[in-house]
Amino acid sequence: MSGAGSPDISVDGSGLDVVIVAGSWHETISEALIAGATAALDEAGASHRLVRVPGSFELPVVSKAALEAGADAVVALGVIIRGGTPHFEYVSAAATDGLTRVALDTGKPVGFGVLTLDDEQQGLDRSGLPGSKEDKGREAAEAAVATAVALRALRS
Repeated sequence: MSGAGSPDISVDGSGLDVVIVAGSWHETISEALIAGATAALDEAGASHRLVRVPGSFELPVVSKAALEAGADAVVALGVIIRGGTPHFEYVSAAATDGLTRVALDTGKPVGFGVLTLDDEQQGLDRSGLPGSKEDKGREAAEAAVATAVALRALRS
């Protein structure tokens, strides 16, 4: 499982405005991702708010709107579980490509916390719930804050 060797990227996010944009599918996993992201943002001292969207496909457009409205960073959280049709590949690619484009087009960070999974257990293992091996919501928030701080330093 990934996660071994992950860096400590906790930084002071004071003065940053971060929007968590989260999909609504797979409630147990998505709520845990939100909790991890929220805890990381609180610890970093960043102000934050949550915006819910129906699913991962909607993450890019709402993330772009949040950044264009003045947010310093976005934490995009979603859960996509493989099914028996190609739908998984299309939604995963659209969310990933869309969020990458949002970051590049706006010049602002998007913490990527979209889980693309073969089954629900993989999501539970990565969600930050008690007994989870990883907390991808926390990791996405830490990455967004650290990148926003790095960009702020480069632009000052």
